[in-house]
Amino acid sequence: MKRYVYIITDRNRSSLHVGMSADLLKTISFYRQMPSLFFDSPGQLSRLIYFEELRTEDAALQRFNLISKFTRAQKEKLVRDVNPDWLDLSLGLDYEKMILSASLPVRIKKAA
Repeated sequence: MKRYVYIITDRNRSSLHVGMSADLLKTISFYRQMPSLFFDSPGQLSRLIYFEELRTEDAALQRFNLISKFTRAQKEKLVRDVNPDWLDLSLGLDYEKMILSASLPVRIKKAA
């Protein structure tokens, strides 16, 4: 079963939260629907800026524990290595989910 280790932040990038999940889209949706559960409105964690897909729960737990011990500077470097503009990666995951669930076949053209 796939597991995900992720880093999520607020719109001001003032807080970096490390988490682990079996269903990344469902987890991100939960954060967005419950804005005041963890933080006040400006500090709402809603932007997925980093994630890793791991094969086993043990591997994910080890990676989660390692990243959780990182300093803020180390977490920022980890994010910037794969997502230098700190874009919200959940938008791409939503789009991928829509494509995979569509009943129409997707055609990809080869570059000339």
